[in-house]
Amino acid sequence: MATASLVLTDDSTLSKLDRALLRLERAFALISGLAVFGLMVLAVVSVTGRNAFQNPLPGYVDWIEQAMPLIAFMGISWVMREGGHIRMDIVVGQLKGRALYLTELITTLAVLILMVLLVWGSWAHFQRSFDFAAPMWSRDSSMDIALPIWPAKLMAPLAFGVLVARLLLQVWAYGRAVVTGQAIAVPLIADAATQARMEAEQLED
Repeated sequence: MATASLVLTDDSTLSKLDRALLRLERAFALISGLAVFGLMVLAVVSVTGRNAFQNPLPGYVDWIEQAMPLIAFMGISWVMREGGHIRMDIVVGQLKGRALYLTELITTLAVLILMVLLVWGSWAHFQRSFDFAAPMWSRDSSMDIALPIWPAKLMAPLAFGVLVARLLLQVWAYGRAVVTGQAIAVPLIADAATQARMEAEQLED
């Protein structure tokens, strides 16, 4: 399940890299949010055009197809950094200290391997779509207004690549935590008192 978490920072190289990557992740998350807002605007325009003028927005479904990767993938690394992803922590939530960090290191390594494979596969999928040497009739395009599909397909390896960078940092952070006993640059599950304090600070903001 998703629980409130906090990320500790210090002046180490690891923490500086974490904060630098966080700026990129926030920009990607903003793009994802803007894509959601853009689809809402398109929906209003399309419905208004259909009901008021009997002329819906041409290619509305095509634009949804283009925006879906932005909505689905662009914020994934930021969510991973903040610990906001959905996960089962019935067992992990009972662990403390180095046992917790070692468990997180193992699971993060498993996710990293999966994401590297997904980057490789999604990049190959994008390359097939981006082949401008292929005949026009064989290129990927949307069904209605023939928008090129390759920009949408590029979003997956791009977002997954940022997530791979985040996972590499987390592997480093958990490995360091196993040795030192202190975790930085990774989301830590907050206790009830800390959660209440974080929620109060969010309300004040």
